[in-house]
Amino acid sequence: MREAFGKLGSMTHVPPKKVKDGPVHEVVLTGDDVDLDQLPALFTWPKDGGSFFNLGLTHTKDPESGVRNLGLYRLQRHDKRTIGMHWQIHKDSRNHYQVAARRGEKLPVAIAFGCPPAVTYASTAPLPGDIDEYLFAGFLAGKRIEMVDCKTVPLQVPAQAEVVIEGWLEPGEMLPEGPFGDHTGFYTPQEPFPALKIDCVTMRKRPLLQSIVVGRPPTEDGPLGRATERFFLPLLKIIIPDIVDYHLPEAGGFHNCAIVSIDKKYPKHAQKVMHAIWGAHMMSLTKLIVVVDSDCDVHDLHEVAWRALGNTDYARDLSIVEGPVDHLDHASYQQFWGGKAGIDATKKWPEEGYTRDGGWPDMVESDPETAAKVDRRWKEYGL
Repeated sequence: MREAFGKLGSMTHVPPKKVKDGPVHEVVLTGDDVDLDQLPALFTWPKDGGSFFNLGLTHTKDPESGVRNLGLYRLQRHDKRTIGMHWQIHKDSRNHYQVAARRGEKLPVAIAFGCPPAVTYASTAPLPGDIDEYLFAGFLAGKRIEMVDCKTVPLQVPAQAEVVIEGWLEPGEMLPEGPFGDHTGFYTPQEPFPALKIDCVTMRKRPLLQSIVVGRPPTEDGPLGRATERFFLPLLKIIIPDIVDYHLPEAGGFHNCAIVSIDKKYPKHAQKVMHAIWGAHMMSLTKLIVVVDSDCDVHDLHEVAWRALGNTDYARDLSIVEGPVDHLDHASYQQFWGGKAGIDATKKWPEEGYTRDGGWPDMVESDPETAAKVDRRWKEYGL
């Protein structure tokens, strides 16, 4: 935990740095010269509702606090000057739009493509709303990220970006967006989302427009989820120090399952950890939590399945609750909230009501001497 606090402290030394200009402003297009059809967008799956920009980093700012947000959202190209903003209900940029709409104001938006890798990753990171993604990006890169002022909106974008799209969102201007073959592996339905009118496009003289293919796992966004899992373990331990390790299986689409190991110290410790996870920022969207003992490798799904299937009495070890779920979750019977489950696959204690004669049984394991002898002689066996 001390190491995690030290890493957080070092972030204060890598804030973004404003520069006068950068390569992203080598070409500036405004007015009738703006034509999004000249930018490559992906039509990936047969039932997609159109072509999408899938790796544009969306910049917004809270109209009241001025706090910046950087997020990664899919962007449907409606026409040569309009983009659909798929802002999910739990995202900070959507909150900025809601605040602007309540105030009767337009919201400035800038979308950057081809940013430095640390910036692209930071846009996906589940950071608390009061932590600047560019501060985190600087921490990852080990240096300050250079930023330039946009040409037509009061926002800043990376000076080294390849392409930037600038525009304003009018309150209440919506268009049907989707369907889209999403990272869950299922199509998300067509819904109304804000329509961004584009006033300006800036780019390098020979730009490269990055994108990504998402769909039925495993796909290209899987490594992003794995990176998030590892990066945020020390930070999650600050919030929930009971956790030894955790794993978010790619098949779970990031939010559907979390496997957590703990060093069990008291009765119902597993249930305490489940509820702590359901109260921890974006981890609150987790639908299934499996808690195992610290001697279980959470990344070995065969080992986890053996514990979960063999160590549980579902009348006592299964917790069912209701709470928020991912906007993209198609399985909940109503949108935005639904049922969740926690499985206590830890060794049970007498204090938890386990009264079988002989107590909890030992696992079947080879004695160390025999196991070492077999390991030494594998080559003799031709294996």
